[in-house]
Amino acid sequence: MQAFLKGGTSISTKPVKDKASVSGTGSAADSKKQKLIPWVEKYRPKCVDEVAFQEEVVAVLKKSLQGADLPNLLFYGPPGTGKTSTILAASRELFGPELFRQRVLELNASDERGIQVVREKVKNFAQLTVGGTRTDGKPCPPFKIIILDEADSMTSAAQAALRRTMEKESKTTRFCLICNYVSRIIEPLTSRCSKFRFKPLADKIQTQRILEICEKENVKITKEAMNCLIEVSEGDLRKAITFLQSASRLTAGKEITEEELVEIAGNLINNGHAATQLVNQLHDIIIEREDLSDKQKAVIAEKLAEVDKCLADGADEYLQMLSLFAVVMQQMTQNS
Repeated sequence: MQAFLKGGTSISTKPVKDKASVSGTGSAADSKKQKLIPWVEKYRPKCVDEVAFQEEVVAVLKKSLQGADLPNLLFYGPPGTGKTSTILAASRELFGPELFRQRVLELNASDERGIQVVREKVKNFAQLTVGGTRTDGKPCPPFKIIILDEADSMTSAAQAALRRTMEKESKTTRFCLICNYVSRIIEPLTSRCSKFRFKPLADKIQTQRILEICEKENVKITKEAMNCLIEVSEGDLRKAITFLQSASRLTAGKEITEEELVEIAGNLINNGHAATQLVNQLHDIIIEREDLSDKQKAVIAEKLAEVDKCLADGADEYLQMLSLFAVVMQQMTQNS
């Protein structure tokens, strides 16, 4: 996912509307198609100004767009904060709808992360010369953009190969690396990019966006359900919008209550089956405990961080939970 919208959709409906003016069934087909679009796609920002809560990133990008030039970029931060949406919106503003598909190559590095991808797809696209002008008369920059999503999943060899490609093709290509963990990107790559950290969205911003979507989709939601939705999404607007759409389908037009949202979120909330969710919940509980000293909280928090890192790297959940609870029990028993 990714900061999101102030409204609008990333999917152009102009061709459908043109057909509707000729055929009486066009508008009905358009309406049906719109309903089938996931809300996270339907309400993606179309321009940089629509990106929410990432003021520093937006300010720099707007300056770059005015000069029709961009540095190599590195976006990092939690999921659902708008990293991919931001660079796609910036690319559309740079190239316009006519040249966007020709000038932008988007790859998901978690699927295509080997050195062969860098040598073939990335290198071949980077070597292509660019041409063409925008029909609206705005300046069109003489370069292409390659977006590497989840770049922290790329192998070290692939990242090393990418470094050389970034150097050789700097005149015709800009790179945007997107990741959750900047520490997994090799130093030679990070030093070649302007780094931007995307913050988890504040509760107020999420609430505002959710209410806007509810108004446009004619969805009713209680105040308690809204608070629950913001809590379980943990700053991830993509997750919040997905839960909202699922809950609206479940209630079938009725007002969404807290019970429905808990049911949609599933056992993650009720029973803590997912280890990563359990780590987050346990962290909040430990911090608020008054019967633990600051030193005991620090020891447990350090272990929570280690376990979270191991889980992100694919470690066995059962073993990590055993290791974590051993430390928690050791600290808790000191008070007994």
